[in-house]
Amino acid sequence: MQLRINKDHQRFRQIVKGKIRDDLRKFLSRGELIGKEGKHLISIPVRGIELPHFRYGDNNDGGVGSGDAQPGDKADGSDGDQGPGGTEAGQHILEVEVSLDELADILGEELQLPRIKPKGKHQITSEKDKYSGIRRAGPESLRHFKRTFKAALRRQIMAGTYDPDNPIITPIRRDRRYRSWKTVLKPQSNAVIVYMMDMSGSMGDEQKELVRLEAFWIDAWLRRNYEGIESRYIVHDVRAAEVNRETFFRIREDGGTKISSAFKLCRSMVETHYNPEQWNVYLFHFSDGDNSSESDSRECCNLLTENLLPNVNMFGYCQVASAYGSGNFINVVHEHLADQENVITSRINTKDDIYESLKTFFTSGK
Repeated sequence: MQLRINKDHQRFRQIVKGKIRDDLRKFLSRGELIGKEGKHLISIPVRGIELPHFRYGDNNDGGVGSGDAQPGDKADGSDGDQGPGGTEAGQHILEVEVSLDELADILGEELQLPRIKPKGKHQITSEKDKYSGIRRAGPESLRHFKRTFKAALRRQIMAGTYDPDNPIITPIRRDRRYRSWKTVLKPQSNAVIVYMMDMSGSMGDEQKELVRLEAFWIDAWLRRNYEGIESRYIVHDVRAAEVNRETFFRIREDGGTKISSAFKLCRSMVETHYNPEQWNVYLFHFSDGDNSSESDSRECCNLLTENLLPNVNMFGYCQVASAYGSGNFINVVHEHLADQENVITSRINTKDDIYESLKTFFTSGK
């Protein structure tokens, strides 16, 4: 019976994941998920989860529609706009709890993202034991006392030897249950993600919200790939400053735009703290493509070519649509950095584009 329950539960979880995949684009645009981390449970509303079963009814109720009605007539036969109250059961929504790690896994499976390949001599793959179930044999140090107790209680009840007035439970050998595990391969290497975001006046609230959502899912995906990971956050207008995670996701600023200020701060950060032989470095810059001048855009490309790109796994530039920005910086990047394999660009116009943007950034698995 216990085995059957476990199989049914696993099957239910697979159905839940299937429903989440169907609405994945919608979940990616949920701003309230920002700030959640790996193991935190998230309530997800999922429509129409129902295990398959036979449903019996009266065969006389069916048939081909016929009668005196004409196309366009009211379904209830009345001329008013409102009909009688409904008599059928509604479509109920079930809320299920999944962790952010599970959502990140579903994201990777649905987008068919490859596992990221660490680089460098210090980046080796480590084996990690993950406890995932219960079995009947194992070392005493892994004995599951609660499951053992339940098995002994069930056995005594079935045998008729359990006395409620003298509830003594004595486990025997066959009652013992032990935690089981499976070996999971995960990159042991360290990784750092540097997020850079344009906070100038041309970046409105809608554009900043798109950036925050995209950065949140990038962070979730990379954390699922690496054991040790650091995230650094830079915001800029004409000047750049490092901020913490909370400030990055909540800050409101104004002013002009000088993208090179962020790249210079990023260069200093990487050179000072992250040796490229020991760290996997990911850089992401988000902007509406508006910059103070063409000369500054060219300086940005020089900074990337000479200082940043030789030392990083990937530089991702994500441009969000804005009615106030020129949107020209992505064209400059394409013109000057088209031959750089670790430069990837994407455009986001609405929240629906986040799905494809993530796929663009990580399909190569760099």
